[in-house]
Amino acid sequence: MKALLLRARGRSIVTTALLAMAAQAAVAAPIVVGQVAPLSGPEARQGRAYGAGMQLYFDAVNKDGGVNGHTFTLVRKDDLGQPAETLALTRKLVAEDKPLVLAGYFGSRNISDLVASGLLDNERLALVGYRSAEIRDDMPMLYNVRAGLRDELARITTHLATVGIRKLGLFYEDGPNAQALVAAADAAAKKVDATIVKRASYAANSTKVADAAEQFIEAKPQAIIMVSSGAAAGAFIEAYRSGGGTAQLLAHSGTELEQLSQRLGEEQMAGVVIAQVTPSPYKINGRLTKEFADSAKAQKLDTPVSYAMMEGYIAARVIVEAVRRQGARPTREGMATALNGMDSLDLGGYSLAFKPTQRTGSRYVELSIVNSTGKIRQ
Repeated sequence: MKALLLRARGRSIVTTALLAMAAQAAVAAPIVVGQVAPLSGPEARQGRAYGAGMQLYFDAVNKDGGVNGHTFTLVRKDDLGQPAETLALTRKLVAEDKPLVLAGYFGSRNISDLVASGLLDNERLALVGYRSAEIRDDMPMLYNVRAGLRDELARITTHLATVGIRKLGLFYEDGPNAQALVAAADAAAKKVDATIVKRASYAANSTKVADAAEQFIEAKPQAIIMVSSGAAAGAFIEAYRSGGGTAQLLAHSGTELEQLSQRLGEEQMAGVVIAQVTPSPYKINGRLTKEFADSAKAQKLDTPVSYAMMEGYIAARVIVEAVRRQGARPTREGMATALNGMDSLDLGGYSLAFKPTQRTGSRYVELSIVNSTGKIRQ
């Protein structure tokens, strides 16, 4: 009789354990993060690098067993940089892959059209981390892990004023919110007693910059602030310098050295100033950059290390932290709640803060200068 009781108790323990494991497995499903971005076309280098940065951190987390038992899967779709494709592919991704969160989107018009569609609000789906060359008001489901354009413009104009440059030009993309950008640039210049003497734009989602370059050559500003895609910035620098333009050129963070180097020679790039909104991925100066470097060394990367990769890595860390704060059952609504409560997240040399009324997480901006060998000098 005693043996029978022991066997029955053993079966009960095993059954209970199996049920617990099954329940845990049901809860700990893989978490899908969706990215719709330019994986081919003019902005492909940055789109792929951003995704590679996210994957870098997700792989490290998954290797350690995930978060609260959850692992992370990055699903990526190529929109070629075209706004219509961004929206169509996001609808397809939401329907087929059921992402918990979106991340790593690119393009002013792409993001504006996505917001206007109502998809993010209707699906209660947060977008964490994106690149846009426009000034926009904070939106309920958009969370940026970088400084905003106003911060970049303030840093650039202040730098120019300290070296006595106050006669400025503004080169920008003619997108839905272009006038807000122009107004913000004017305001930043006014604060340092500078004036934007010439403004010239180019068609959205294009590199048709020849006319703008000619206008600046004629106007002769001391410096030109470029708020554009990386591909448009490269085309503009080439056209402007080839036409004899000599102004100091300063680009917002959407322009990367790696992208410029594909098109321009070292002489054309030398002296270009680029605003950076993350710590440098090329040197270790804190816990974040060390962990990034260690992860990059541990994995075989198909994409070169870059600022876009670092930004993607940061976005992934924010996503993982938001999932961690939700416990065993993360949801789309829970992502927004967790992000809104993330009022102080220190990644080690880079801090973020989100609130219900603040969706731009950082104000970190530093300027880097391209030296005579085509390399970045801080």
